[in-house]
Amino acid sequence: MSSRLPFYTLALEGATYEGSVALIGDSKVVAERTLRAEDGGSPRAGRGERLMPALAECLEEARVSGQDIARIVCGSGPGSFTSLRVAASVAKGLAVGYGVELYSVSSLLLTVTGAQPSLPNGEYLSVLDAMRGEFFAARIVLGPTGIAIQPGPVTLISTEELADIAEREPVLRVIGPGQQIDAHPHARGVAPVLATIIEAGPVDLAAWEPDYGRLAEAQVRWEAAHGRPLIP
Repeated sequence: MSSRLPFYTLALEGATYEGSVALIGDSKVVAERTLRAEDGGSPRAGRGERLMPALAECLEEARVSGQDIARIVCGSGPGSFTSLRVAASVAKGLAVGYGVELYSVSSLLLTVTGAQPSLPNGEYLSVLDAMRGEFFAARIVLGPTGIAIQPGPVTLISTEELADIAEREPVLRVIGPGQQIDAHPHARGVAPVLATIIEAGPVDLAAWEPDYGRLAEAQVRWEAAHGRPLIP
């Protein structure tokens, strides 16, 4: 049994098929894992199966037990519907199991704060593929102390609008998978903004769901076929 006071934060991120986990002690990353598909495998395969072993590896690497975990932080999206559901379900289960509170943070923010190498100060347009020729987008301001804020809501923009923004505002650096700055949201990005996340307060564990950004593709097809909303 450990005699240390609990101060570790366990962070999970699942907005893309390349999920991640990180163990943070006093705002410093002490262990992290990126969840990538096995060579030759589908990036969608085995997301849930890879998540728990990665978490266990982080705890083992840092020699941390469950009683040392003070809180869980989960990326809130928007992004891949299934990946977000998997990460959120695991995060809720861990919060209940450890008897700690669950916090959430924008996955678009974690793309900026989790980028390696660290990004210079300035304003970024963080984007994630929303499919159907569109992107989830949010402006992120990275300050001189490494603290990042997302001053406005997430918007949905087209491929053409994204190209227009990049041309019209060359100072605004576009970041995201396959973009000018190629980066995925990562759980390690929780570390530099942990104080802000805690200050915002925990989520309601029973009611909280990630921000999926739009309806799941299966629900869209069902509603189109039946001519009515799946959930009234």
